[in-house]
Amino acid sequence: MARRSDNVTKGVERAPMRSLFYAMGYTKEELERPLIGVVSAHSEIVPGHFHLDKVVEAVKAGVRMAGGTPIMVPAIGVCDGIAMGHIGMKYSLASRELIADSVETMTQAHQFDGLVLVPNCDKIVPGMVMAAVRMNIPAVVCSGGPMMSGLVGGVETSLSKMFEAVGARKAGIIDDVGLEEYELNTCPGCGSCSGMYTANSMNCLCEAIGIGLPGNGTIPAVESGRLQLAKHAGMAIMNLVEKDIKARDIINEKSIRNALACDMALGCSSNSVLHLLAIANEAGVNLDLNLFNQMSGKTPNLCHLAPAGGTHMHDLNNAGGIGAVMAELNKIGLIDTSLITANGKTVGENIQGKYIKNNDAIKGVDAPYSQTGGIAILWGNIAQEGCVVKRSAVAPEMLQHTGPARVFDCEEDAIAAIYDGQIKDGDVVVIRYEGPKGGPGMREMLNPTSALAGMKLDKTVALITDGRFSGASRGASIGHVCPEAASGGNIGLIQEGDQIEIDIPASKINVLVSDEELEARRKVYVPREPNVKSGWLYRYAKLVGPSCKGAVMQED
Repeated sequence: MARRSDNVTKGVERAPMRSLFYAMGYTKEELERPLIGVVSAHSEIVPGHFHLDKVVEAVKAGVRMAGGTPIMVPAIGVCDGIAMGHIGMKYSLASRELIADSVETMTQAHQFDGLVLVPNCDKIVPGMVMAAVRMNIPAVVCSGGPMMSGLVGGVETSLSKMFEAVGARKAGIIDDVGLEEYELNTCPGCGSCSGMYTANSMNCLCEAIGIGLPGNGTIPAVESGRLQLAKHAGMAIMNLVEKDIKARDIINEKSIRNALACDMALGCSSNSVLHLLAIANEAGVNLDLNLFNQMSGKTPNLCHLAPAGGTHMHDLNNAGGIGAVMAELNKIGLIDTSLITANGKTVGENIQGKYIKNNDAIKGVDAPYSQTGGIAILWGNIAQEGCVVKRSAVAPEMLQHTGPARVFDCEEDAIAAIYDGQIKDGDVVVIRYEGPKGGPGMREMLNPTSALAGMKLDKTVALITDGRFSGASRGASIGHVCPEAASGGNIGLIQEGDQIEIDIPASKINVLVSDEELEARRKVYVPREPNVKSGWLYRYAKLVGPSCKGAVMQED
């Protein structure tokens, strides 16, 4: 059977190409084997990626053991925690498209026969998966694994508590010594931050969808099992290449439904909505926001990991991991067990014998945290095309809330008002012009949500935005409002003091003014232009689509 790599290694015409391989020390024997691209997001600026050089070496060892030739190529990655709260966050979501395009570029230019994708953090995981599905070649995801939780005052903690400590310091609840204790002890080492934030959400969903091996989402970065998993990933890609099992054979409409069920059961980050929409788009699957609510309506929420609760990723791993969650969901018919996965086995074979080992981290379907899933989609005159909330991280008393709008046209103005004590119990903070186009880049609002939580306002104040939220956010944090303000959405028409009604169980969000009043405001409304006028972000703002479609780049 002909290989893709034959285009660069076989025949008289390819002698110049072979000479360039020989220049790097490759041998004739290596060029006769399948060439496997090992896409590494290793860098020295992202804690989740700091150790990926070790993971990549283990992947390469697995490829060689199974008879392939591994070739490492790089990928960029933004640390959302370090980029938070300044212009850097505008680049975070936009980087997903650069990553997908660069993986496509390196793979097509050098004609790899298969890919092992080695990401770990937020946009890097979906960006790499989008590329694999777009090109539809054999691919395996091998993430770097989650960070262990920290310990502050004898209590396990994670990055969400670190951000909330800033709000507590601003409110005088803790002093500088208390803040420094969080700084020094929250993040004890490498790995993706230890709660069910976006990075860990996507790594778990890679496992649920089948493109990652069992354990991909939960084995801690510091455990030897992570390197063993990497070696198995290297071996697995060779099996996929041999059997010609491609990315779209694994990622399709049925496997995306499996991922959605796990998403709801785990209480994943609201960003998972954006990324699953984008991955589905590349796979040619018609996925819309209605399906998220349909799945949420019949999927019990089994996990309350940080920020929703006090458990962390190592607890989930010790309790049986994603296999145990899927086995539990299979009891009520929510998992298609017939689907092929990256290790060549079916979902059913992978979850056979899996069970919950600790009910503190995973509840059973007979006694869940709630009968409905962790994410909800809301609609109304503020969001005719939908918006997203991580329902599992909302306090029960905030599931239904009506209060006056406090309107801000950027995150910086909102955070200044919060820190200044201007936000009161009952308020609904509205942050607009932070959408994909308007930001541009759809910044995460972890600073304002953490400030509210740190000031003990997360159970009395709601926040809505056409931007998005970090997986570390908790409270009534409603994002992805679509259409966004910059595209003429009604969020841009809200005025200070308008009453806003939020009803998460009923999937509704409305500003309580008449249609006639909204139309009158629209006649004099002029959307604000994006404040970035050059460079990549300017091009991104021109081409990016709406959040309800995954904020993907539009081909036209």
